[in-house]
Amino acid sequence: MWSEVPFGDGLRAGLGALRRPRRLASSPRSRVWRAELARGPVVVKQLVAGPGAEERYDREVAALRIAARTRTPVVPVLLGTDPEERVLVLEHLEHRRPSGDWIVGYAGALARLHATAGPQDAGALPRWQGPDRGDIDSFLGLAETLGVPVAPGVRGELDDLVHRLGEAPGHALLHGDPCPGNDLHTGDGVRFIDFEQASLGSGLMELAYLRIGFPTCWCVTAAADPLLDRAERAYREEWRTATGTGLRDGLADACAGWLIRGDALVQRAQRGTTDQLARIPERDWKWGTVTARQRLAHRLGVVGRMAADRPELRDLGRLGTDLRQRMLTRWPGLRPVPSERP
Repeated sequence: MWSEVPFGDGLRAGLGALRRPRRLASSPRSRVWRAELARGPVVVKQLVAGPGAEERYDREVAALRIAARTRTPVVPVLLGTDPEERVLVLEHLEHRRPSGDWIVGYAGALARLHATAGPQDAGALPRWQGPDRGDIDSFLGLAETLGVPVAPGVRGELDDLVHRLGEAPGHALLHGDPCPGNDLHTGDGVRFIDFEQASLGSGLMELAYLRIGFPTCWCVTAAADPLLDRAERAYREEWRTATGTGLRDGLADACAGWLIRGDALVQRAQRGTTDQLARIPERDWKWGTVTARQRLAHRLGVVGRMAADRPELRDLGRLGTDLRQRMLTRWPGLRPVPSERP
C-alpha cells in the first residue's frame, strides 16, 4: 500500500512525487521498495526501529557519502534522506547475472571503495574490530575437545596475531558485509549496497573474504587459485591507481583472524550470543549454502596453507592443518564448499 512507504513531505519537496511503489525482499532489519520518480526508478529503504537502528542508519549514510567521492561509481547515488524515519532514497540499478570470473571485477571495485576514505575521515565511522582473547580461548578449546595437540607456541602466535590486527593501520572504507547479494553487477561495473555495518580500517580485512570464503555471508564460495590470484592482483592494481601506494603485506593475518572468530559461523542475529566454536563437536548447522563445519574446514585449510611460510604463524598453520584433518576423519561426509556463486 502507498501509505506504507515512508516518503514524507521533506522528501517529496526535494525529489517530487513517488509513484508505483513495489515492496522488495530485504532483511528483517529493513524495509525496501522500488518506485518511480520523475527522474526515473529509485529504491526507498527504511531501517526498521529496534536496537542499533539509529547507528546502522548513520553508518550507511556516512559510508554512501564517503564512497560517492570516487570518479568510477562504486555505490548507488544517494538522492535523499529522512533521518527521523531512517529512510534513504537511492538510484535504482539493474543487476545482471555475474560472469564466471565475477570476483575479478568485484575485487577491483572493492579496492576503489576502500580507497575513497582517508585519515580525514577519522571519527566519521567506527574503527573495525578484530578478534579478541575470548576468540583465542574458544579456538584452542575446540582443538582440545577434538583431541588435537596444540604446540606450545600457538597461544603466543595467536596473542601476537590479535595484537597485530587490533593495531592494523589504515583508513579504508570497509563495507562490513561485502557479500554476494550486496554487490550489484551492472553494465557500468560493480556497485555495493547495504552499508549498515560500515567501518574504517585496513582493506586487507575484506580482501581476505575471497580466500577465506566470505565469512560474514550466507553464500560461501572457494574459487580456484588462478582466479583468486587474478582477483587479488586486480585489487592491488586498483588500490595503487587510486592511492598511489602499494598494498602492505598482511593477508595471511587477516585470514587467520577470520578463522578464529566463532561468530563468523552464524548469521548476524546470533552473533555474540554463545561460543559458536564450542558447538561444533556436537552439532552442525546450515546457514546459507553450507554448514558450519564446512565453513570451518575450508578456513582451516586456507590458513594452514597460507601460514606454512610465515614464521609468525607457522605453529598456527600446523594446528589448522591438523584440526582440518581431524574434522575430515571424524565427519567423513564433509564436502568442500562450492566453487561457484549460486
